[in-house]
Amino acid sequence: MLGLFWEFHGGVRLNRHKELSSEQPLAVAPIPKQLIYPLQQRGGRNAEPLVAVGDTVLKGQVIAQDSHPLSAPIHAASSGVVTAIESRAIPHPSGLDDVCIVIDTDGEDRAVRFRSLKDFRRSKVPTLRQRIQDAGIVGMGGAAFPTSAKLNTGGRAIDLLVLNGAECEPYITCDDCLLRSWPERVLGGAAILMRVIGVERCIVAVEADMPEAAKALEAVRIRDGYEHVEIVKVPSKYPTGGEKQLIQVLTGREVPVRGIPADVGVVCQNVGTAAAVYAAVTEGKPLIERIVTVTGPGIAQPQNVLARIGTPIAELTAFCGGYTPQAQRLVMGGPMMGLALPSDELPVIKSTNCILVADLAAMGGEKQPMPCIRCGACAEACPVNLVPQQLYWHSRTDQLKKAQNYNLFDCIECGCCDYVCPSQIPLVQYFRAAKGRILAKQGEQRKAEHARLRFEARQNRKEQEKREKAEAMARKKAALEQAQAAAAATASAPTDKEQS
Repeated sequence: MLGLFWEFHGGVRLNRHKELSSEQPLAVAPIPKQLIYPLQQRGGRNAEPLVAVGDTVLKGQVIAQDSHPLSAPIHAASSGVVTAIESRAIPHPSGLDDVCIVIDTDGEDRAVRFRSLKDFRRSKVPTLRQRIQDAGIVGMGGAAFPTSAKLNTGGRAIDLLVLNGAECEPYITCDDCLLRSWPERVLGGAAILMRVIGVERCIVAVEADMPEAAKALEAVRIRDGYEHVEIVKVPSKYPTGGEKQLIQVLTGREVPVRGIPADVGVVCQNVGTAAAVYAAVTEGKPLIERIVTVTGPGIAQPQNVLARIGTPIAELTAFCGGYTPQAQRLVMGGPMMGLALPSDELPVIKSTNCILVADLAAMGGEKQPMPCIRCGACAEACPVNLVPQQLYWHSRTDQLKKAQNYNLFDCIECGCCDYVCPSQIPLVQYFRAAKGRILAKQGEQRKAEHARLRFEARQNRKEQEKREKAEAMARKKAALEQAQAAAAATASAPTDKEQS
């Protein structure tokens, strides 16, 4: 319900285009001819393939995983044969290729046996945690942070679970569609998550212009007795859907710089994540599909689609009627924070919430950057209290240390500064580039430090070997001298005959 809210600094009001996809019922995409799974995990880590070319796989089978706690296993979304494990383009900000597992589907959709937990209320918490981890569930809002890791709060005192259904990007409606279609799964997932983290209060946040979603949730909440869950409609202001901004709006608690929500007693999960948790626990189903908003002026039939993870985007857009003459850019996500894609041959991944087929107008038009006039509008719009104009100067002139001193890495790249800049300067591009250069430099420094340590260790080892060799030689020489002395003493000693 709408009520008293706290304000966060900055933010913007955006023109909304959600009606393009939200007015259509949820569609189910067919099994694609091919499934593609990048092995790239968070933090640049790659999962290790558990299959080889020629192997037959089943729906739900684990095909790759990594032992690192900040990674999640990858499961096949349908049955078929592994036809390649090779380098391909992936949907990643780096724009680089990476190793992918390619499966040619057989159309039979044969699955492994999914093992459900009959009553999660009687299941032990470690069992529920392990189930969530084994199901490969990650944050469905776009960050793709492994859910099992996020539920590990490091001993912090937690008193509130927040489910984030406030999708504030102007074209995305997949969460709205989920809440209207399957509210019981979201609230069931909320109950499981509350049990895992040990809290008795949950807020499900939806935007004020999602009345049907709020109504559907409220009906299930009353019907199924979720008395500890509140359904709250928050103002439609971008980026309210940001984790830290939403927590501040709902509770007035401000997550500290470089902190996490658990620092203020909150765990925040996307509503799609809650639904995936519910499916994993009650059906034994790993994360192999998700709702994707396919929308924009460049697609013939905008709608929300239940798609298998690994589906090539080209097959998804074809299912939605194909491209219109307005199609000019392909974006994964929304126009504010989305990732521009070089082609539609890339696959849907776990974090794909939207495929936006945009024209120039949808992306803010063709911009002609002009000199910064230091008007300060960017600072007023920044939701994390940065000074974008100063960051811009330091980023542009490669004064990276100064940019870091102005908290460059606190920038959430929401694009509010770009949106309000009267000089049409692509500020976020500068910030992303500066971050990339800093990270690359830090990587080089780490390599150099590693090389230095290896060199010093080698030198120490050689010195040690040299010392040991010298000591061995000295011992050998001493032993020889001792033997020679003994021999000489024996030779010079008088014999019995001489003594007589």
